[in-house]
Amino acid sequence: MDYTPFSYVTAEKADLYREVMRAFVEAKSHFLVHLRPEDVQQQLGERELATVQAALTQLVTWGNLDAERDNARVTSVEDYYRALYVYQITRQGEAVESALATYDQELGRRGALQSVALEDIRARLRALLALSRSEAPDATQSQLLLRDLAGVFSDLAENARAFMTGLNRSLESQDSDADAFLLYKERVIGYIERFLGDLTTASGEIAELIRTLDGDSEDGVAPVEQLLRQAAERELADLAPGESPDDGDERERAFTEAWRRWHGHWEGLRAWFLDQPGRQAQARLLRSSARRSVTQLLEMVARLNERRMARSDRSADFRTLARWFLECQDDGDAHRLWRTAFGLTPARHLVIDAETSERWQEEPVPASTPWAEAPGMQVQPRLRATGSYQKAGPPPRLRSRSRERELLSRQLAEEASAARAARRQLVERGAERLSDLCVRGELDDGAFRLLLNLLGDALAASQGDDAPVTTTTADGGLRMTLSPLGPETSATILTTAGALSGRDYRLEIIDLEESALEECALGTST
Repeated sequence: MDYTPFSYVTAEKADLYREVMRAFVEAKSHFLVHLRPEDVQQQLGERELATVQAALTQLVTWGNLDAERDNARVTSVEDYYRALYVYQITRQGEAVESALATYDQELGRRGALQSVALEDIRARLRALLALSRSEAPDATQSQLLLRDLAGVFSDLAENARAFMTGLNRSLESQDSDADAFLLYKERVIGYIERFLGDLTTASGEIAELIRTLDGDSEDGVAPVEQLLRQAAERELADLAPGESPDDGDERERAFTEAWRRWHGHWEGLRAWFLDQPGRQAQARLLRSSARRSVTQLLEMVARLNERRMARSDRSADFRTLARWFLECQDDGDAHRLWRTAFGLTPARHLVIDAETSERWQEEPVPASTPWAEAPGMQVQPRLRATGSYQKAGPPPRLRSRSRERELLSRQLAEEASAARAARRQLVERGAERLSDLCVRGELDDGAFRLLLNLLGDALAASQGDDAPVTTTTADGGLRMTLSPLGPETSATILTTAGALSGRDYRLEIIDLEESALEECALGTST
């Protein structure tokens, strides 16, 4: 088969050719068969006549258009030799445009769940059942009812398939716009629930009508078989003279093909509404798919609500991490960020020997070096041989940890002494205001860190009003009460690391440890 008429679809000037062909299709819809180049130019608008003429000539070469001499405009010998033509669309060109229109329509088709189609199927099945019970069913009515039934059922099945496919695509694309998706969800769920109710109500009656038409009659033939045979026989009478078979065998073959086509339509209807052995009805599968889509919609709404309540989500975290990677100054920073974020550290189950470790320190190997080009690495022989770090023989002798315990105790005592010194420095200042803390000099590093921790805890516990706030250190040794002064006040705390400025507060600092000791001493003396 020659597919040359499709050449203009992928040609260099495809847009121009498509406009010209659509002009001929539109003209034919208005019962205009022949068009002159000037007529086509008028429909295209801004195109030059020479460009339109060249496109018409090329389309004639491909077989999309036919050209005939336009003798009606010949008024002189010069006009005759100018070869004026009129053009009309060919059957091949019309078929190509019809195929392209169908292609565009199917791609943009949204589909629908047609509740009205269910009622139409029900009405035609009732009419078929009443016709089958008559003494002499009319062949014309049989063919018309079966044709309408096949058309309505085909639209129902195709639209349902297109709707479910489009719904799945919408579920994937609506995730980005939360407000639009929530509005879309409300409409779709109501639409699906309404169709599911109609489908559940109509499926039972439709299935019963199909079973009745498939049942045995008095002569042992299903009522629908007689109607299908009448429709097939009536098709043979509509064939054109050149296609009408005169021979008996040819006529029987044509009748068999027509009957199989009508029987296939009926089998498709049965498969849609009746369960088959080992196969569920398509209507049941459609209900399951629609219910599953409603569940997916509700799950997506839950995810959107959760995302709105949470400060971030996984995608936002990964985008932030990607931005951090872009901000890294070198590969070393990027590797450290990678290990911190994902915890993928080098393998620890292989132990190298001392010589390899010293060589690595003297001559570092960049991380970008391929393993095939890197120097060799010596692994402990015991790991290669046995896969164990333990030597054979008795267990090692117990080690005395007294030195380590003494060092740890001394470190804890020093930290406790530093904490008491910091508390004592804040208490001995006797400051009634935050601005009075540095009247006797700068705070040392330990006292300043303790003050910062207390200020941070107090400001975090504040309710935003001018009420006093009390906070205590983690070890319960110091308590501080802050009472905010006027917003115009200010306080500056001088330390060895710099100065801290802010709003001034009334200050009360109590050493709870010293107070407890004094109370115990007083109780003992008493």
